Amino acid sequence: MVNYPSTDNAPLVSVIIPAYNAQRFIERTLKSVLAQTYHNLEVIVVDDGSQDRTAEIVQSIAKLDRRVKLLQQPNAGVAAARNLGIQKSTGEFIAPIDADDIWYPENIEKQVKCIINSDSSVGLVYSWSVDINEDDFLTGGFHASEQKGKVYLPLLCRNFIGNGSAVLIRKTCLEKVGGYNNKELKDEHSHGSEDWELYLRIAECYQFGVLPEFLIGYRKNSLSTSYKDASMVKFYELLMQMVRQKHPEIPEQIYHWSGSNFYLYLAYQSFHSSKHSNSLALLYKSFHLDLSMTLLRHDIYILTMKNLYQMFMQYIKYGFLSKYFYRNEIEIRATKNTINLTLNDMYKLVKIRKLVPYKMYEKYRFQKLDKNS
Repeated sequence: MVNYPSTDNAPLVSVIIPAYNAQRFIERTLKSVLAQTYHNLEVIVVDDGSQDRTAEIVQSIAKLDRRVKLLQQPNAGVAAARNLGIQKSTGEFIAPIDADDIWYPENIEKQVKCIINSDSSVGLVYSWSVDINEDDFLTGGFHASEQKGKVYLPLLCRNFIGNGSAVLIRKTCLEKVGGYNNKELKDEHSHGSEDWELYLRIAECYQFGVLPEFLIGYRKNSLSTSYKDASMVKFYELLMQMVRQKHPEIPEQIYHWSGSNFYLYLAYQSFHSSKHSNSLALLYKSFHLDLSMTLLRHDIYILTMKNLYQMFMQYIKYGFLSKYFYRNEIEIRATKNTINLTLNDMYKLVKIRKLVPYKMYEKYRFQKLDKNS
C-alpha cells in the first residue's frame, strides 16, 4: 500500500477525474497521475454512472494507493462530475484531468512551483500539451501558447489552452467565480465548451501563468472523432451570447476573429471524421469571418487540398482507377502511422511555427489588444 504523507511545505493538490465508461484508458490516466514527482495529492475519481468496469478498475488501484478516492453518481455529465469532485476536495489547488489523458511525471511539481512563485493575482497556470493516440504515441498536434497575464480577449479569440487536463487552479479562485457550468452548457456534445467557459470566467478576475513545457498528453483516439458539429456550433453561439451580455463593450471584430478560429477547428474535426465537403464549407465560413488572417494561414491551404484529394479518392474508390490510387492512399496512411515523433520534435515545431506569417500577425493583434485594453 502506497501512502505518501503530506508535508508542511507542500500544499495539497486535488486531482479531479470525471469518468464515464472509461475502462479503456482510466488505468493509464491514474498511473500517470500517481507517478507524478509531486506526491502530496488527493486523487478524486468521479464515476458518472458508468456501465462498464470503470469503478472496478479505480477501486483496485485505490486499494494500492490511499491517495485515490472513488465517488459515484448517476450520469449527469462531465461538468457535474467535476463539480462534485471539487466540492469534496480538500486541496489548496485543483488539477482536473480527463479520464483518457495523461500527465508526464513533472507536470504537477512544475505547475505548483509556477503558481507559488507567481503573484496572488494569478489564479490559473497551464502547461503545454501534445496530442497522443490510443497507444500514447505523439500524432504531431500540440497546444503551445505563450499567453499569460491578462488574457481575456486572446482567450475569447481562441481557447489557446486547448483542453481540460492542462491547468492548475487555486481553489479560492473557483470559490469566487464558481465551478464548471452544468446548466446552460449541459449536453453530451458540449464537452470542451465547459472548460473554455470556466477559463473565461477565471480570466475576468485573475491573471494566467504559463509553463512552456510539454507536460500533458491529450488523447485523440478513433472513438472521439465522431462528433456533431451542429451541436458544437449551438454551444459556441450560446457561449458567445453569454459573453456579449456580460461585456457589451467588446468590439464586434473580436467575435469575428473568434468565430473564424472556431470554424477552422470544426473544419479539422470534420476532416478527421471523413466529412470532407462539410470541412470545406466550414473553411469557407472561417475565411469569410476573418479574411486577412485566413489568407496568411498556410494550414488552411493544406487542409483544403487534403479535403479535395480525399473527395477525389472517394469518387474514384469504386472505379477502375481505384486499384492504383486507393492502394497508394492506404500505403501513405500506413507510413504516417509509423512516424516516431518525440517531444524534442515538438519543441522544434513550436520554434518553426513562431516564424510563420499568421502566427506573427496573431502576435501583433494580441499586442494591439493589450495596448487598447
